[in-house]
Amino acid sequence: MVKTIKQLADELKVSKQTIQYHYQRLPAKNQQKNSQGINLISPTAERIIRGKVANPLLANKQQTGGKENNELIATLIREVEDLKSQRDKQLATKDQQISSKDRQIEQLTKLIDQQQQLQLAIVAENRQLKERLQKSGGSVEGSESIGKRQVTKTDDVKKETHENITNKKWWHFW
Repeated sequence: MVKTIKQLADELKVSKQTIQYHYQRLPAKNQQKNSQGINLISPTAERIIRGKVANPLLANKQQTGGKENNELIATLIREVEDLKSQRDKQLATKDQQISSKDRQIEQLTKLIDQQQQLQLAIVAENRQLKERLQKSGGSVEGSESIGKRQVTKTDDVKKETHENITNKKWWHFW
């Protein structure tokens, strides 16, 4: 089936200029035009152009045919393979690191959840204790007021002891 340059370019997902470039380098017998002067690509021309577009390194090799280019291509292919290998190793390492971080996040999330549950349990227990104290007639006091009461009692005991000592002088016995 005969195609236009645009149709082949769309099919191969390349620019029209790329197809036009390769089309112009075809032998004259493979170049066709319709009555309106539009370039048409025969199946033979399409096969040649597809080969050059699909593998430009081989197309270059066929054009130059030089031994230096073959060595250069082989070197480049080896470098590409080495780079792919390095990339794959790096990706594997990154995957392991991400997996490790995922486990750490999961552990931290569990710890936070446990902490929140414990805190809720403590709050609930405190409420129950306050309710029991209120039901039993006691009042809930802060630690400061309890401490002040203890200091006051201690002061009272000291004062009473001092009064007992001062009252027990020798003349009080007569």
